[in-house]
Amino acid sequence: MIGGIALLAAGLITGCQAEPSARPTSTPSATPTSSPSGPTPTATAGPSETAEPQAGWEVPGTCEEIYSPAMLAELQSANPPLNDPGVTMLSSENADLLEVIHGGAATLRCSWGQPSEYGLATNVTAIDAAEGSAILAALPQAGYGCEALGEGTVCRIEQKGVTLDDEEYARGEAAYVGAGGLVTTAWINFAPHGYTEDIVATIWG
Repeated sequence: MIGGIALLAAGLITGCQAEPSARPTSTPSATPTSSPSGPTPTATAGPSETAEPQAGWEVPGTCEEIYSPAMLAELQSANPPLNDPGVTMLSSENADLLEVIHGGAATLRCSWGQPSEYGLATNVTAIDAAEGSAILAALPQAGYGCEALGEGTVCRIEQKGVTLDDEEYARGEAAYVGAGGLVTTAWINFAPHGYTEDIVATIWG
């Protein structure tokens, strides 16, 4: 069991390299991003233009727009940079979510940290009501725990384990389904308190 988890963790470290919260003090981790040296870009990735957002709701134009000033300052201090080009971590490993995120809808990607075992990645994606219902039906079957958040629903899953190098790690995902939009976040050893809640409050009010 430990060996299987270790192999998974190793794969995540290689493919992620970034995604966020406050640094753990006693539990090492690993679901993407943070320490290696590299460029520190500040440019923000913009939303894809391949599909129109649902009427009445639009994907924010920059990553800075999805956070409150306090959360943005915390992220910039705790685990910069924003959108390091070396971070390839996906905002979810769930096939149903990935199909929606990469299915042509407008989406904004934001990551925090450098390629490492410490960081996080988030996508904000436009969805319609049918996609939202399908996601909420599929996630509990995949082991996510769901609850109400604001006017929508947030589903979370978390895992702890030990890597092949005998280092403890913590990783997880959160997916929020709201009116017109989906917010997906994957993190490894970096899960800022209230991260998804802050995005929901900032975007949906």
